[in-house]
Amino acid sequence: MDIPPGLRYLNSLLPFFAIPPCIVFLAIRFANVYLEANISTALTVLAILLARPALSVFQRYYTRYVDRQNAAANNAFILPHVEEKRPNFAGLSIMKRLLEDFKHGYPGDAFLEWTEKYGFAYQLRLPSDNRILTCEPDHVKAILATQFDAFDKGPIMKSQFDSLLGTGVFNSDGDMWKFHRSMTRPYFTRDRISHFDNFDLHSDIALKLASNRLAEGHAIDFQDLVSRFTLDSATQFLFGYDVGSLAAGLPYSISSGIQNSAEFLNHPSNVFVDAFLAGQIQSSLRTRLGPNWPLGEFWEDRVKPLRKIMEEFTKPFLVTALAGVKKESSAAVKSDNDHGDTLLAHLVHHTEDMNILKDELINLLVAGRDTTACLLTYAFYMLAEHPEISDRLRQEILGKVGPTNRPSYDDIRDMRYLRAFINEVLRLYPPVPFDSRMSTKATVWTSKTPGSKPFYIPANTRILYSLFNMQRRPDLWGPDGMCECSYHLPLVVNRRDVQHRNSIRIGSWTSAYTNT
Repeated sequence: MDIPPGLRYLNSLLPFFAIPPCIVFLAIRFANVYLEANISTALTVLAILLARPALSVFQRYYTRYVDRQNAAANNAFILPHVEEKRPNFAGLSIMKRLLEDFKHGYPGDAFLEWTEKYGFAYQLRLPSDNRILTCEPDHVKAILATQFDAFDKGPIMKSQFDSLLGTGVFNSDGDMWKFHRSMTRPYFTRDRISHFDNFDLHSDIALKLASNRLAEGHAIDFQDLVSRFTLDSATQFLFGYDVGSLAAGLPYSISSGIQNSAEFLNHPSNVFVDAFLAGQIQSSLRTRLGPNWPLGEFWEDRVKPLRKIMEEFTKPFLVTALAGVKKESSAAVKSDNDHGDTLLAHLVHHTEDMNILKDELINLLVAGRDTTACLLTYAFYMLAEHPEISDRLRQEILGKVGPTNRPSYDDIRDMRYLRAFINEVLRLYPPVPFDSRMSTKATVWTSKTPGSKPFYIPANTRILYSLFNMQRRPDLWGPDGMCECSYHLPLVVNRRDVQHRNSIRIGSWTSAYTNT
């Protein structure tokens, strides 16, 4: 029987809460017996009750003192911290604001407001820990490249996403991360990613569904449409057999007055997708609660049953792939790059561990579905707002590919305006607008403020970085967020307006701290 998350978490905190009172009790007992201190029972009880809170307060301020000393030793500054709204106590108002934005508003609003007040890097002093947020390009570069070894995902984040992602590539560090990378990376050769049959087939199905729905006189949820397209394309690539979410049809909007049929609601692909989305949302909510997330799911892990639904759907593909490996065992050994046409067929030649394979497939589904669906959604959103760009893209595509031909890899490479348009959409609407790492050792970051010292980053600190805010900074992209590039793609009119355009989401993953 599994121990409920809340009980398991409280059990892990027993030493944290029990040791200080025990030490105080033993000290008072020693003083009364051997030093004849005669400390009263009431004072003893009070001292025992206050032992843990007093030690926590002492540790909190002592840590800040040590950080200031270390910063001074490195000729660096401590980052400014967000001031709480009254009543201010241990960061509770900050945590409340983050939860409210996630549930009822826009996930980036608070960060944008704090950035305008405190600068492009600052810290949040929360009840459980301190967190640093940055949207400075040099800091993001340090996290992901130049100081890569000083940051990893860390135990807190891995526990928050363990129920959904397990030990997959997006939720692992060190040797396990390298193992997953080594399994998947050789498969993504130019020849394999240049096979457009998969996308051609599913785009035809998606466009026909859209055409038929429009012929009925009803609107289309474009985000839903492209999410089905990318899910089917991704599972075809992964498994050699798509989940058939397009075959379920498209949902009717509430305003149409038409109820979606039971066949649509209960279609296996929709059951899978609903579990997939709910798992993402719940896992993302955990990040707002920090290491205390088990208290929000005290009696039951709310993601685990959703993961089981996903596994039931993918299990037949795994069983078939593993059976294929056994059949090949008596044949001549193939090279690592010749293990079948699907990624799953490639993976099972690296490991037959079912848990590792299941984790990796779920991680790759996140990457294959949500990232491309997010790009397509916002690309068409921008085209709808800027028909002049749509016209120019159409001219380039017709001139390079023609009205009926299918583009090749070289065609895509040579269509410079198309590539510039996609890059600009990704700048404005990155599929992962916020991400995070944990510092494994103390480090120093540069400061762009004229005359300012570098910033000191303590060890074991959660670092949040916002690509969404970084890629809209007026000092980098102009006061209106425009990209003054040679292809003339002024897509944004107003930063604040664009911030609220982010209400279009691909599940919760656009507001989650995912890992790439």
